[in-house]
Amino acid sequence: MIAEIALGYVTLARLVEMRVARANTARLIAGGAVEASPGHYPVIIAMHLCWLGGLWWLAPGRAVVPGWLALFAALQPLRVWVMLALGPRWTARIIAVPGETLVRSGPYRWLRHPNYAIVVGEVASLPLAFGLNAMALGFSLANAVMLTIRIRAEEAALADLR
Repeated sequence: MIAEIALGYVTLARLVEMRVARANTARLIAGGAVEASPGHYPVIIAMHLCWLGGLWWLAPGRAVVPGWLALFAALQPLRVWVMLALGPRWTARIIAVPGETLVRSGPYRWLRHPNYAIVVGEVASLPLAFGLNAMALGFSLANAVMLTIRIRAEEAALADLR
């Protein structure tokens, strides 16, 4: 039952986030912003869907490892903090807004890419919370590859905003 509650939360949270991200993206683009490097975005979405689908398939009925579940739960307010810090500029895509400066408040005071640090923790901790060590390792490696591509693209797109 704990797996279903945790996965229900993650699924609902990601659906809400994607809706907010789409609305913010549309508004930013309509205001003159430009999307950078959209080619890798479908791969990121596919990877996260496979991660979540794999959890729905494998986690229900498994024993819970409380520490890993607690870590995952502790990351959730940090995810919200990132979204609040970016406000209407928070999107799931790389959107450059000409004339804007980089956000340096909230978690961005300490980390250049706090959302990606949170995602690294989530991708590993939730499978580990249900003893799915191989899944945690496999998706963590895939995520590392994707984040390498993503961060390079984001840094290039936002270079003018520094």
